[in-house]
Amino acid sequence: MFIRQIHYLLALAKTGHFGRAADACHVSQPALSTAIQHLEEELGVAIVQRGQRFQGFTPEGERLLQWARILARDWDGMRQEAALCGRQLTGALRIGAIPTTLAVTPQFTEPYQAQYPGVAIQLTSLCAEELIRRLDRFELDLGLTYLDNPSLKGFRTLPLYRERHVLLARDPDLPIGAGHLSWAEIGDLPLCLLTPNMHNRHLIDAAFREAGVMPRVVLETDSVFALYAHVRCAGLYSVVPHSLLSLFEMRQEVTAIPLNPDLCRTIGLISRFQDQMPPVQESAWNIAARLNLQARLDTLINTMN
Repeated sequence: MFIRQIHYLLALAKTGHFGRAADACHVSQPALSTAIQHLEEELGVAIVQRGQRFQGFTPEGERLLQWARILARDWDGMRQEAALCGRQLTGALRIGAIPTTLAVTPQFTEPYQAQYPGVAIQLTSLCAEELIRRLDRFELDLGLTYLDNPSLKGFRTLPLYRERHVLLARDPDLPIGAGHLSWAEIGDLPLCLLTPNMHNRHLIDAAFREAGVMPRVVLETDSVFALYAHVRCAGLYSVVPHSLLSLFEMRQEVTAIPLNPDLCRTIGLISRFQDQMPPVQESAWNIAARLNLQARLDTLINTMN
């Protein structure tokens, strides 16, 4: 009963509504409300501010919520460990990934699912700040993001590959010197780029500033597929991480051209530091550590030129 009370409390924190929390836990609203009241009685402290509807948590309740998240995480870890002892690891692996890394996730999830078919993988696209917030609140197990973010201090990190940027182009007659183009040379091309609010766009803008160039941006989008479509079908150009090349159908008329100087960032897994990592999380971490993503991704550039 105690574990169910904890999960009811976390569902209420997530939904902010007694009815929706009850639906998420597959119980009636009175049953959920009564269970939380019993938890308050057992702990001797008011957790929820009550009225005709949910009004939030008391200051004491806000502090206890973090302990509830830790208890729920540890309970899941205990169940996973028991399943692992029976060689049948089960549960859910919750991964958050910044949008430009989603292309590489199949190279990680495929071997994981092959080895642990009883584990369901939940993959969510998030900005770096939201990803870190959810890890802090135990709402994610792992994150895939840039590793040079100062906010990652105190997190466990695993470098996976160095992201390189390339010019995505349809024009076969671009004057390419020594197999690459400079940022100054591509500044006058009609470019389609990710929107300015996205972290990857900040990196590209910084590279153009360093080259002393004001790029000619004619289209902005938050979709990497829209970038590819406008290169292939509208004659525009784009600057993208080379990891995205695995998503695109690179035909003869579309090519990826390296840029000089290289715009590189290290991408990797992150997790909260824990004395004992839950089995679902630890098994995923170990599989990722064995991947040679750098060689696989760098091959994409070589095979498309």
